[in-house]
Amino acid sequence: MNIQFFKKSKYTFLFLILFTLIALPAYYFLVKVDQKLPIYNPADVNPKLVDNSIRMFTKNHTVSDFELINQNGKKVTQEDYKGKIYVADFFFVTCKGICIPMSNNMLKLQEAFKDDDDIMFLSHTVTPELDSVPVLKAYTERKGIDDKKWNVTTGEKKHIYELARKSYFAVLDEGDGGVQDFIHTENFILIDKDKRIRGMYDGTKYENMQKIIDDILLLKEEYK
Repeated sequence: MNIQFFKKSKYTFLFLILFTLIALPAYYFLVKVDQKLPIYNPADVNPKLVDNSIRMFTKNHTVSDFELINQNGKKVTQEDYKGKIYVADFFFVTCKGICIPMSNNMLKLQEAFKDDDDIMFLSHTVTPELDSVPVLKAYTERKGIDDKKWNVTTGEKKHIYELARKSYFAVLDEGDGGVQDFIHTENFILIDKDKRIRGMYDGTKYENMQKIIDDILLLKEEYK
């Protein structure tokens, strides 16, 4: 064995060890930081989904303050979602179409993050005149919705419809939230801890749930 060779090469070995311990983790960190979800502003979204009054805005869009009532008759506001990542959607209890796969798919997300206090869910009825607190309570019990993680809400119709159109960009059709206005959307909207839109998905498609799970995990990394 050539002892002299190892003596001459010890600094090379030390360099390689230090490189492995420092440079590679640093490279990994930089790559991970680069993998960020987009931040959606009105100008970035299909104009048909955005209220005409805000289509020109290119930055600083956040979900507006809201005040709703959940399945337990409790007032729910943006303060309940402060520092949380959440997925929002719009539905109605008597819906026999897209709302069925949507609720089943949201339950998959609830199960995936059942032990993660950072992740919550927020559903808004689009027929508040029909979906009273007792109706919502019966619905959530039937579905197995976790009250601690998922607020299923009712409220003033104009307020809910304005949130759908001006905050979440969830609806294709225009309207004023009046008596004749009705929205029906399959969109799931991912909101970050700063109230910004970070993802929009077809909530009727089961295969999209893994994408949402992966995006939530990526978003959590951003806040570490």
